[in-house]
Amino acid sequence: MSEQATETKPSFAEAFKVWLKIGCINFGGPAAQIALMHRVVVDEKKWVEESRFLHALNFCMLLPGPEAQKLATYLGWLLHGVRGGLAAGILFVIPGALVMLGLSLLYALGRGVPLIDGALYGIKAAVLVIVVEALVRIGKRALKTNLLLGIAAAAFIGIFFLALPFPLIVAAAALIGYLVSRSKPEQLGVAALNDNVPPPAKDRWRQFATASIVGVLVWWAPIALAALVFGPQHVLVSIGLFFSKLAVVSFGGAYALLAYMAQQAVETYGWMTAPEMVDGLGLAETTPGPLILVTQFVGFLGAFRAAEPFSPIMAGMLGAAMTTWVTFVPSMLWIFAGAPFVERLRANRQLSGALAAITAAVVGVILNLSVWFALHVLFGTVTEKHAGPLRWFAFDPAGLDKQVAVLAVTAAILTFRFHRSLIEVVCVMAALGMITHFKF
Repeated sequence: MSEQATETKPSFAEAFKVWLKIGCINFGGPAAQIALMHRVVVDEKKWVEESRFLHALNFCMLLPGPEAQKLATYLGWLLHGVRGGLAAGILFVIPGALVMLGLSLLYALGRGVPLIDGALYGIKAAVLVIVVEALVRIGKRALKTNLLLGIAAAAFIGIFFLALPFPLIVAAAALIGYLVSRSKPEQLGVAALNDNVPPPAKDRWRQFATASIVGVLVWWAPIALAALVFGPQHVLVSIGLFFSKLAVVSFGGAYALLAYMAQQAVETYGWMTAPEMVDGLGLAETTPGPLILVTQFVGFLGAFRAAEPFSPIMAGMLGAAMTTWVTFVPSMLWIFAGAPFVERLRANRQLSGALAAITAAVVGVILNLSVWFALHVLFGTVTEKHAGPLRWFAFDPAGLDKQVAVLAVTAAILTFRFHRSLIEVVCVMAALGMITHFKF
């Protein structure tokens, strides 16, 4: 039976309501969000065939940016063209972004309130376990060969001990994957070349050019406006430039970027402290939408603390808006520009090899994030040390926070033994943190 016979195309209004619903209930990270879209779009509504959904997911995995949001954008494009992609992609983000903005305001204005401080104390422990769980989950899926294990190990050594830039690690992994896939794709776990693909769309280059030009202009317009009005050194310009760079190299999702983003935000820009970065990830875990919304928290605090000429609250809201804009507009640009070529990508073994190697490198980067978070969550003072090209983090074992350690073990039991959802673990640990803080 053909796809045309089994697929049912909805009206735009019907699809709009479904995308809005998905945007409001898509808790639990990318795996849960992709599963939710599959259940609704493929199983319940039968708008898209299983094979097309899976191929769309593979296409989205090839591109930087949050994979679940890119998948929503692509599915919307399949159903209703550009307006469908815009509706699906924007509605996937907006509910979570509004919740994250509210939590950022509460965080900035509520510090020192015992109830809030206690909840954040418990959330720190949950964040550590959540990152470790992501490491285990992605590692099992990605490290299928000895070469991929080696790439992951090299990525960890490069970023943790040599402080190599994350974009350089991604580029090196992609190059290795591309070269190896040409002669020995089995070393990357890449299947044989698939020649059973339809011919390319005739107007694909026109669509690519239109989407690229419009997308780039829309992407950079607010950064250019901020530079013209406030000067190139203003915090809004710095936020726009920094998170635009992240949008280009954000392979592997939020967890892969967090250590690099945190170190830049803390050490280079001084927008926040390391413990506050952990708090931000914990808050992002409680919202619907992509986990990469933690970038919005960083942008909010950065602008909140360098508010001129605005009030701190207004500056924080503008910083959050700038961050969200330059994080998600590029990911939609990739979809609209690449969609006309998507079917042909099924036959590109080199791209698949590059993606496999990048994913392996991401595992090493997430291991770095796990160690970095563990040190900052469990120990009071962590100092970065250098000896020539080597970098490491020094800490006093006697400074172990025993209460946080107990909470982390509790969170690990909930996650790995009882398989509770992320939102449940975060909420339980927030409650336990309040109890511990008040010492009832």
